[in-house]
Amino acid sequence: MILGFKYFTAACTALLLASTNSLPDAAIASVNNQGQKIAQSQVQTSTTEPNLVFRPILAKLKQKSRIRILLPKFVPESDGENKVYAIVENATLKKYEILLGFSPDCTGGTACRLGIVTAEAVTRKTPRLTGKPVTLAKGIRGYFVDATCGANCSDSTLTWRERGVQYTVGIKAGDRASLIKMANSAINP
Repeated sequence: MILGFKYFTAACTALLLASTNSLPDAAIASVNNQGQKIAQSQVQTSTTEPNLVFRPILAKLKQKSRIRILLPKFVPESDGENKVYAIVENATLKKYEILLGFSPDCTGGTACRLGIVTAEAVTRKTPRLTGKPVTLAKGIRGYFVDATCGANCSDSTLTWRERGVQYTVGIKAGDRASLIKMANSAINP
């Protein structure tokens, strides 16, 4: 079957090449431009850049931290009418903590807080992961911990380990599906 397909493909290619000799140059240019436009649109849609909310802090993170930086492409609420800001709370060689908030000067207060993105190198002293196991992209095991609510709600978190680094994404009272989508958007470049 595969061998037959190769001969079929070769025959079609020969037929196409023979027929292009009789086509006007404008038609060939039009077909070539179509292919270039399709290729360019595919390149543009398969971006490996994190969500735009991280753009202002990315240089600072790269300068201060030596662990692999994974930032999600999907951040809940970031495409809504309220702007989301990423604020570096802490960045060292082996750790970074980013607060996601609805104001540029949010300090984690309940009114302005959206969530967190953190990473830290795993050591022997790093506690074991707890929570409900979930399967993430690339078969990675993550652990979901649901929020608790009283007067205020805490973050729901999803934590996983990859290449010796423990990553966590959290959203205030976030749902499991959104956190899985957020984590997967960081894992898949």
